[in-house]
Amino acid sequence: MQISSAFSFLPLLLSGSIGVLLGLGGFTFFYAEGASYLSNDPKACVNCHIMREQYDGWQKGSHKAVATCNDCHVPHELIPKYLAKMENGFWHSKGFTLQDFHEPIRIKPKNEAILQENCVGCHEELVSQIATHPGNDQNMLDCAHCHAGVGHGPTR
Repeated sequence: MQISSAFSFLPLLLSGSIGVLLGLGGFTFFYAEGASYLSNDPKACVNCHIMREQYDGWQKGSHKAVATCNDCHVPHELIPKYLAKMENGFWHSKGFTLQDFHEPIRIKPKNEAILQENCVGCHEELVSQIATHPGNDQNMLDCAHCHAGVGHGPTR
């Protein structure tokens, strides 16, 4: 008889736990201005102070007039774009909350591939003659290797 009373308490415990998680998640999303990350506004990238240097560099750089953060750093297709935003948002939130991010901030290989694809996509006509290994990530020239300061100004 005691086992059945313990199981009748389980839905209440589960509901309470889910409520607490949803409440904390909602508060965190609101506090961190999470909805702003769904926009195309570059100011959303500086909600977190660690991106200030990159934002300031972008404001002074040559791409400000033609490209936002999303134009370079996330896929342009709708679903991949928001999947990348969710994944990056999770890792950025984790790093900021736990203070375990690398300083200076570094781009991850997956995001570097997205950046490369977007560089080549926008500058296809210009780079078509030097894109020696299109589709072969191992041998393709890396735009950011030579042009690291273009999007964010000079590197440290």
